[in-house]
Amino acid sequence: MSKIKVAEIHAGSPPVNYRRIIAMFMGIALFSIIYWSPPWPDAIDPLGTNFVLSTEAKGAIAVFALAATWWVFEVVPIGITSIAIGALQALFLIRSPSVAFKDFMDPSVLFIFGSIVIGMVFTKTGLTRRLAYRMLSIVGERTSMIYLGCFVMTAALTHLMAHTAVAATMFPLLMAIHALYSDSDEPTRFGKGLFIGMAYVAGAGSIVTLLGAARGAVALGFYKDIVKVDISFFELSMYMFPIGWLMVFLLWGFFMIFCKPEKRAITGLKERSKIMYAELGAWSRTEILTVTIVLATIVLIALKNFIPALSSLDKTGIMLCSTIAFFMLNILKLEDLEEIPWNIILLFAGAMSIGFCLWETGAAKWMAVNWLQLFTEAPAMLFILGMAFFVMIMTNFIMNVAAIAISLPVALVIAPYLGVTGEVILFSSLVVAGMPFLLLVGAAPNAIAYNSKQFTTGEFVMYGIPASILLMFVTWLAVTVIWPLMGMKIFLPVS
Repeated sequence: MSKIKVAEIHAGSPPVNYRRIIAMFMGIALFSIIYWSPPWPDAIDPLGTNFVLSTEAKGAIAVFALAATWWVFEVVPIGITSIAIGALQALFLIRSPSVAFKDFMDPSVLFIFGSIVIGMVFTKTGLTRRLAYRMLSIVGERTSMIYLGCFVMTAALTHLMAHTAVAATMFPLLMAIHALYSDSDEPTRFGKGLFIGMAYVAGAGSIVTLLGAARGAVALGFYKDIVKVDISFFELSMYMFPIGWLMVFLLWGFFMIFCKPEKRAITGLKERSKIMYAELGAWSRTEILTVTIVLATIVLIALKNFIPALSSLDKTGIMLCSTIAFFMLNILKLEDLEEIPWNIILLFAGAMSIGFCLWETGAAKWMAVNWLQLFTEAPAMLFILGMAFFVMIMTNFIMNVAAIAISLPVALVIAPYLGVTGEVILFSSLVVAGMPFLLLVGAAPNAIAYNSKQFTTGEFVMYGIPASILLMFVTWLAVTVIWPLMGMKIFLPVS
């Protein structure tokens, strides 16, 4: 081969990404060190119960370490890292293949699929543009007000429907808004703030009622079983409302600082939005059908929490019925399935698999007991915040329901010895469990926002660190000021 041809081949070769290679081997090294390390000491809870870290549990932590490293540094597409989670469980006999891969089709994953389909239908039918133009004609041209309008709409919707469905619905609307802001496909600071902010406030809004996410109902169930106290829907909303909305407005300020838009305003946007809305004309039959199906789905999922006769209906089944209806009525076609972001679906499939793996092998319980044992002699306030911090970190890696389930029972046993009420442990855990700001796998809205291509997983982590510090500050403020003013007992009376 001539020197010229060799030079041409080398000139066309992509540059070596050493950062990616280092991160890839770092993940493999962490897996190897943890998996093949000698047995780790048992965890001992306050009642003296031993929790042995089995070989399978240590393997679960090893897979967890590799997946977290690969997700953060995007060593391979995030969906492929999820496939590695299932493959490693099967190859190293951490869990049987039939169990490890079954989690990839968990009802929660299919619920996310159905939610994303709703968002896709909104885009295809033109409803997204109707919503975007109408909202922009109200909030005006200033980018700060566009931020606020989008955040308030997102948070408000999560009071009535699952935050996953809200994020999937808001996503195409935000894409339409960003298209009016920038003609380029390149990421912008406004785009980062718009999409990451949407994901964050979806979590903040979802803590206010039991309709925003499943975690609230599960936590109240645990609390009732352990403490024998029943907390009502309205009591939860009363304590969570000021915290959720305080976070929404603080996050608005946060993104105005960290993602300050390049443009202060989009000149002429308000008038342009009114004109573009008028040009859409009358509502079409397809748009009316879509809205009817989506509203029926939302109402049915909401009512099952209040009407006993509907309680047996599965929310995933209801959500998937909407998907079926879209195809039955020819709103969607076969080729529309190719538009589904399967990378995001796989991401959550893998997240469910590693979450169940940590739970079923006992690894998560072992970590929770070891962490909370550090606070058995600590001041009461430090224990409350330590518990909240553990839930906040864990909910970035595993299902927030699981994070609460593994830590709440242990914390409620320790709390009386430190003079802390179970109520404050419950509510502070629910606050942080709803807002995983560090990793995409922490919540579906995070992953849906990532599909905008406005930010990398590494950038999400970097914004998530100060946002998580802000969240811990608000939790401290709630425990020390807001909830006591509202009548919540934080400390037990001294006997």
